[in-house]
Amino acid sequence: MKMERVSEHIWSLRTWVGFPVHAWLVMDGDGVTLVDTGFSFMANGILKHLHRLNAGSLQRILLTHGHSDHVGSVDRIVKDTPVPVYAHRIELPYMNGELIYPRRKKPEFNITKGLALALAEDANGNLERVAGLKPYLTPGHSPGHVVYYHEADKVLVAGDLFTSKRGKLHRPMPMFTADMAEAVKSSAIVKTLKPRRVEVCHGGPVFNAADQLEEYVKTTAARFSIPSYELE
Repeated sequence: MKMERVSEHIWSLRTWVGFPVHAWLVMDGDGVTLVDTGFSFMANGILKHLHRLNAGSLQRILLTHGHSDHVGSVDRIVKDTPVPVYAHRIELPYMNGELIYPRRKKPEFNITKGLALALAEDANGNLERVAGLKPYLTPGHSPGHVVYYHEADKVLVAGDLFTSKRGKLHRPMPMFTADMAEAVKSSAIVKTLKPRRVEVCHGGPVFNAADQLEEYVKTTAARFSIPSYELE
């Protein structure tokens, strides 16, 4: 596993399984937040680099969504370092196996029921900031997919909202995406936030992604025959 500094407060942890898989460590005044946990075999490497970073203790785990390549190490890490785990309330029943993910044939019990808590929301249903990160609901790849924006560093931790190729935005993996039209629609968050850098789980960083968004939407909509009205 390779650790690389992304920005002042964020480090990326990457392994390779025929394609890259990332998790992220976010430093804050009270310690470290882990965003996603990768596959189950990544737990020891994540814990090793957490201790190596020496930026304080792990305070929490934030999940972009509940697929196995993002939550696989949760149980092992929490057993070693008991901390709260958070995901969007919409995602919880899918990762717990109570509901079947769209386009899947059977439930996935990817995380122990009751282990993950719902991200806090304000009275208007907006997700509240956590440790310097502002979460945004971006459904499509999964029903309760969330991205996390570090406002100070202008870095968007985008999970599987996108993949990337040669520094360009690329569509999420189709076979694992619940609703490609909805995922493309959710990509508008990049235009709203205009991050300096976008981090994706499967691929390298994308810089100034807002400048690429129009072409990304056009190309992906054409590739998957998505009518324009579905993106409005």
